[in-house]
Amino acid sequence: MAAFIEARNLTKRYKRVRALDGFDLVAEEGRVVALLGPNGAGKTTFVRTVATLTRPDAGELRVAGIDARKDPAGVRRQIGLAGQSAAVEPAMTGRENLEMVGRLFGLGFRDARDAAARVLDEFGLDEAADRAARTYSGGMRRRLDLGASMVGAPRLLLLDEPTTGLDPRSRNELWQSIRALVERGTDVLLTTQYLDEADQLATDVVIVDHGRVVAAGTPAELKARAGRDVVELHVHDPELLEPAAYALKPLGTDAPRIDAMTRRVSIPVDHSTDRLVDALRVLHEARIAVDDIAVRRPTLDEVFLALTEKEPA
Repeated sequence: MAAFIEARNLTKRYKRVRALDGFDLVAEEGRVVALLGPNGAGKTTFVRTVATLTRPDAGELRVAGIDARKDPAGVRRQIGLAGQSAAVEPAMTGRENLEMVGRLFGLGFRDARDAAARVLDEFGLDEAADRAARTYSGGMRRRLDLGASMVGAPRLLLLDEPTTGLDPRSRNELWQSIRALVERGTDVLLTTQYLDEADQLATDVVIVDHGRVVAAGTPAELKARAGRDVVELHVHDPELLEPAAYALKPLGTDAPRIDAMTRRVSIPVDHSTDRLVDALRVLHEARIAVDDIAVRRPTLDEVFLALTEKEPA
């Protein structure tokens, strides 16, 4: 399968800060690639570089086989970009916003009108098409913004934290729109601060830290790389969280983690089946009642923490 993005040893410096520091990434066609990393890791700088909004100081970057440094205009004809906030004109209707973007793409009046109608249908905005965008909900505005990036039918869609600030319902609606685009053949590169978003959307996850790629693979591969299964239990009485963690500590390969909000204790373990039996035994001996207990694979959150040694922002 052909590579749609090929980045080799990209560097970008802002004064004393290396936003990209030998950044390497290969994204194949037909994949959704999610970039994860702490704030300041270099995710947005890389997206801006692919979008030709930022020129790298060194390294090679090809998008759809086009050298981004030598032919940025050619790259821009292949891509659509949706940034961290909805770039729509609130006084114009949804239809007018999309038709305007189509004209800016160089489409004639009729083609821009047809493209706007197609996008409104694809993103479920038909009924609101002739209302002013200022009357749209946050989720609708984000879908309109995403639709605007698709008016020119790009081969690659760049999404920089597309669901920031949205409520759970609006996030799910936007996820559905992105999945529909992928099913129709659009390649997607997205950055996100939400680990569950990468798990939901991405076929490949790239973890970035200090301007470098520190890990890459499918979500399942990265979870396996984290190495340890996790024994997780839920207690009804929050006062039992600390005693449960203390009882489980000798069984783990690392210290237990307590989530007071959900009243859960989790601990990474080797030999997960044996350790589950051991956990039940020590909890019984300590007279600690649990609502449920199970063994699971690591989450992307735990992979992220293990590889970046930081809390997600």
